[in-house]
Amino acid sequence: MDGNPFLKIQSLGRALMLPIAVLPVAGLLLRLGQPDVFNIKMIADAGGAIFDNLPLLFAIGVAVGFAKDNNGVAGLAGAIGYLVQIAVMKDINDKLNMGVLSGIIAGVVAGLLYNRYKDIKLPDYLAFFGGKRFVPIVTGIVCVVLGIIFGHVWQPVQSAIDVAGHWLTTAGALGAFVFGVLNRLLLVTGLHHILNSLTWFVFGTFTPAGGAPVTGDLHRFFAGDPTAGTFMTGFFPVMMFGLPAACLAMYHEAPKERRAMVFGLLASMALTSFLTGVTEPIEFSFMFLAPVLYAIHALLTGLSLAICSALGIHLGFTFSAGFIDYVLNFGLSTKGWWAIPLGIVYALAYYGLFRFFIRKFNMATPGREPAAAEEQAESFATGGFVAPAAGAAVPRAQRYIAALGGAANLSVVDACTTRLRLSVVDPDKVSESELKSIGARGVLKRGTNNVQVIIGPEADIIADEMRTAIARGEGDAGKVVGVANVAASAAPAAAVVGAAAGAAAQNARSVQPAQAANQTQGGPLDPDPLRWLAVFGGAGNIVSLDAVAATRLRVVVSDASAVDRQRLASLDTAWVSTNTFHIVVGEAAQRYAQRLAERLPSQGGAAGAAAVPA
Repeated sequence: MDGNPFLKIQSLGRALMLPIAVLPVAGLLLRLGQPDVFNIKMIADAGGAIFDNLPLLFAIGVAVGFAKDNNGVAGLAGAIGYLVQIAVMKDINDKLNMGVLSGIIAGVVAGLLYNRYKDIKLPDYLAFFGGKRFVPIVTGIVCVVLGIIFGHVWQPVQSAIDVAGHWLTTAGALGAFVFGVLNRLLLVTGLHHILNSLTWFVFGTFTPAGGAPVTGDLHRFFAGDPTAGTFMTGFFPVMMFGLPAACLAMYHEAPKERRAMVFGLLASMALTSFLTGVTEPIEFSFMFLAPVLYAIHALLTGLSLAICSALGIHLGFTFSAGFIDYVLNFGLSTKGWWAIPLGIVYALAYYGLFRFFIRKFNMATPGREPAAAEEQAESFATGGFVAPAAGAAVPRAQRYIAALGGAANLSVVDACTTRLRLSVVDPDKVSESELKSIGARGVLKRGTNNVQVIIGPEADIIADEMRTAIARGEGDAGKVVGVANVAASAAPAAAVVGAAAGAAAQNARSVQPAQAANQTQGGPLDPDPLRWLAVFGGAGNIVSLDAVAATRLRVVVSDASAVDRQRLASLDTAWVSTNTFHIVVGEAAQRYAQRLAERLPSQGGAAGAAAVPA
């Protein structure tokens, strides 16, 4: 990961999503078991068990989220670290209560130690404890030290947090307004998860009758605190009514001839927001195209929280402020019905303001963007992308990988609730227009090599599909790769541009190597693959050469220093180990491999045959 601490904080925000994802199940069980619903104590206790052990869940979830391969060993290390840390702290000062912060800290430590020591090799007599087994051990040791440190220094920190939390929870409408505005403004950075975790799980304390103290707005609400919900209630009018009305306004402001094109997109986003409270797809559809509208949205969100606080309305959720959570938790609310009339007012406000500002300032909201056909063709021509042929079914994972510059351009593929979080080798190879044509709502570039693609609730599923495709070697199936440098040859460039337009895609794939050689001689490597042998260090330097994953040549060489890397770089090449590299050549991979094999002494060719000079 980039050394930028801002990006590391973003990683924490992403990791927090894993333990938070279990809360809807906990809230559902807790709610269904209440006396006013099904009155089944064991169901309520099942949900309560999750809430009672939130710090442990955060330790496990954050550790797994921080681990580069999301390995369960990191989760075990996180649990051990948390248990050790709080035991040591309690021995020093049994009045300390770090709440979920203790779990988050233990999880971060475990995840970072996992990434550092998962492949450690110990002396032979300690070999059993090497590798991943070493991670829980070193995490426990580190957390003993952390427990001692926190045991002595946490009291003033806890007092400062209590003061900040006390102000925010007792500032009434002002505190709610500040939180609401910051929550939306931080969304663009991904740091809103940090703010949410503090307000929903740390600030404010409530002790239920006969129970242990609980902290945080969300936890207190479900524990029966009648004052809780200040930092959740105001989201219901916005997410159930305001943003869906904004979608309707954007639909009505789109040109009539383009309304049909954007209707499905806007309708699905509006329904998702209303039912589940997932709003990022809507917000990122206008956040950068119309930043004034987003500023208005942030202010309206803060105002909604302030109004609900002033009116004494208290609602809560376990996932987000959608209709499903509203119905499930209505029985625990105070004046919860007020959210409906307030929401109707908010729908009118959002609809009117969005229509006015879009029309007044000609904002490029969905359906009103400039025609992107030329931009798309340029993207295809320079990046090598090709639209699927008629009837072709290119898996979406492969299309996303291709739009991100190919598998060789991706070093980390991860996701949070609604975004792909990626580390790329070359950000310039990422095609924003192609990503949006696949279905992405927006693209953010963070730091030197970090990219976020806003998709929606399917982000984690798509990330899994992409990782699977890359592992199987299928990551470049949606990409057309010329063997000659596009910029150096008019004929290959014309072929790629034609493929982008959809008129010559099949022709571009079926050009025989000999024909390509006749078309151009000016590239850094002759398109005839037989001439590549000299670049590989000669036929005698090749240990093996075969076609893999239908679109690649896999080449293993005995001496990597003999390879002409400068000339090899003109191809779409990825080194997968010290002596092995892959070249993406498209559907001709098998044919190229067969022709090259004829010239290799180890594979049936004439012994000692010299490579044709490049």
